[in-house]
Amino acid sequence: MNLVNPVNVVNPMNPARLAIALVLLVGASLLAQAPPAPMPSDSEIRDILVDRIDKQHESVGIVVGVIDAKGRRVIPYGSLGKGDTRPLNGDTVFEIGSVTKMFTALLLTDMVQRGEVALADPVAKYLPADVVMPQRGGRQITLQDLATHTSGLPRLPSNLTPKDPSNPYADYSVAQLYQFLSKYQLTRDIDSQFEYSNLGFGLLGHALERRAGRSYDALARARVFGPIGLTNTGIALTADQRARLAVGHNAKLEPVANWDLPTLAGAGALRSTANDMLAFLAAALGYAQTPLAPAMAALLTVRRPTTSPGMGTALGWQTLGPAATEIIWKDGGTGGYASFLGYDPRSRVGVVVLSNAFAASGALTGVDDIGLHLLNPQIPLNRPRQPHTAVTVDPRILDGYAGRYQLAPNFIITITREGNRTFAQATGQMRFEIFPESEREFFAQIGDIQIAFEADSQGRGTSLLLKQNGTVAPAAKRIE
Repeated sequence: MNLVNPVNVVNPMNPARLAIALVLLVGASLLAQAPPAPMPSDSEIRDILVDRIDKQHESVGIVVGVIDAKGRRVIPYGSLGKGDTRPLNGDTVFEIGSVTKMFTALLLTDMVQRGEVALADPVAKYLPADVVMPQRGGRQITLQDLATHTSGLPRLPSNLTPKDPSNPYADYSVAQLYQFLSKYQLTRDIDSQFEYSNLGFGLLGHALERRAGRSYDALARARVFGPIGLTNTGIALTADQRARLAVGHNAKLEPVANWDLPTLAGAGALRSTANDMLAFLAAALGYAQTPLAPAMAALLTVRRPTTSPGMGTALGWQTLGPAATEIIWKDGGTGGYASFLGYDPRSRVGVVVLSNAFAASGALTGVDDIGLHLLNPQIPLNRPRQPHTAVTVDPRILDGYAGRYQLAPNFIITITREGNRTFAQATGQMRFEIFPESEREFFAQIGDIQIAFEADSQGRGTSLLLKQNGTVAPAAKRIE
């Protein structure tokens, strides 16, 4: 759940998120009963980073920050960029992508606390009178709908057609945003279904800055970063901060341009450091006192389910697992960076992971698995993809597998065939291709994902087994 390049969508499905769903399906009761595990040592965390960078080649540099009752730790490994051997540290600056959304939601709850806005306010209240916000069934989209991804607005506006694909949001204007909103027709009722929307959070940030009469950057610095003491977080960088900015890299570990989001800033425009994110976690966990404590607590008072088993959304935050073992977290990614911020309220442990590469070797968010694994070792680390060889299979066999397979009450995998190609699509995810390595076993190229089919005597699929990163889900039975 993060920013996606609208020209070259490299995120057909998030393997890290599917792996989380499998863990919850396989061992929900175990997770609910497991006591908080001790945080790994610095050397153990460093070993994870060495493997990710030197063996799996999924980043150039990663910084991990940990906070608990004993204090804060920063564990860096790698370098500022390819060809730049300067080491990383807690003050290295990264793009944090969609982690920005959590700060946008915090701006919202702070403004609610101040009496400046209300969660139930229609978004249209804070836009020019000539902008026609989409409505449905007599209901208007509210600020809360935007903050919980339930507005009915799509992930991205259809008129986002960048001139420079390497900086895809840079030339998207306020006029284009208003034009899209005034013409868009909602396809479902408001607040009826979760759909992750960069557009929605960008619009939320825009509405808040119009209400405050200040730019998003200035508003966030005054209302959030200043009170918490985040001195290296923002959109505009000083000369010193730019010198500490890690170089972003794509999946091939090639340097890429930084991203600019002038209109949709609230969706993913912020840059920050591990030390600043640890300062934020200190406030969220109660280790540091801040006037934003009521606004921070309010972020978790509104909850909505998502389409992934065991996952929910609050205001800005994502939630994972049952209440007894719940993890509060948010991830992010731009064209050259990946980020993770999360904490365990029960053990009062927080983790931040920042990487200067994105979408490497199938780990599409790059660092989600590291952050979640550190918070709960029941959640496995991504494994490097194993080599697979595709074979030719009789199309009639593929036809037998086409259908819908139910993994959980609200999680269905749909198998389709187009010509000699076979595709899978999980609930709430985009479709991805699977390749046969035998008549019944298939693999995906987007990560360590395998699917095995069981069939009856007529060759009609009766169930499938989904495996990822060594985790096998319960058999998904075919449904009509």
